[in-house]
Amino acid sequence: MIRLGYPTQNLTIPAGTNRTCRLANLYDAEKVRGLVRENLKGLETILRWNAEQGITLFRMGQSVIPFVSHSEFPYDWVEEHGDELSQAGDLARSLNIRLSMHPGQYIQPASLKPEVVERSLVELRSATRILDLIGSPDSVLVLHMGGGYDDKPTTAARFIETMRPEKDVLKYLALENDERVWTVAEIVETARALGIPAITDTLHQNLNPGCLTLEEAFDVSLPTWEDRRARPKLHLSSQDPEKQTGAHAYSVDPADWEALVGALGDREADVMVEAKGKEQAIIPMGIKL
Repeated sequence: MIRLGYPTQNLTIPAGTNRTCRLANLYDAEKVRGLVRENLKGLETILRWNAEQGITLFRMGQSVIPFVSHSEFPYDWVEEHGDELSQAGDLARSLNIRLSMHPGQYIQPASLKPEVVERSLVELRSATRILDLIGSPDSVLVLHMGGGYDDKPTTAARFIETMRPEKDVLKYLALENDERVWTVAEIVETARALGIPAITDTLHQNLNPGCLTLEEAFDVSLPTWEDRRARPKLHLSSQDPEKQTGAHAYSVDPADWEALVGALGDREADVMVEAKGKEQAIIPMGIKL
């Protein structure tokens, strides 16, 4: 069985979880509180709507709490919003909806710059704290490995060394291949060294396959979820023909969906549909809105 989901906002209702502000406005605690509460209200609205449509995955926006990791965040956000996050988690579990987060490309635990490494870890720890308060053990924190720095074996070793002590983060973390640097085979190797799962992104696999077909990529990435005793996750998207390589299209090309289904065979997976059309891109895959 394939379960489907989409990221950050719903265009039909509409509702979203990624309202943010300029860093210069972070001092305005009331403004920030208002944005967080709008995001959490949007999350509740989306969860209820998704359940009615049979959509059982959702990725919260990385700014669900804007600038949550910043040293000048203006108040104790755990004290202020912990109960609201817990309630959102209770609702998601009651509706059988799996939640995830995907911090941005600026997260670089294997960077050669110590200050970038430290900022990356602070960001990952903050996202982990949000997922702890959500309280769903099957939640996933998705991460790209970042740059290769002209020496991928050494970079992978540095990534492992940096992340291995971060036990709280690792309980949610999953690594994803990318369209330029890290193939599925390479992220699986690093994920296994850390005892965490790996996610195959189909668009990135098409653009940066290494030596694997899509079916072979699934063969090596799906078993990495066994130790976590969680359903494997995949990402599905199509190339926007009018934009740069790797840009997501508004919808999913039927051929890309058919390729995923064919390569997956009779195996189960949760598929995050990364399309600009959000929930509307799931319609051709069997979700009726």
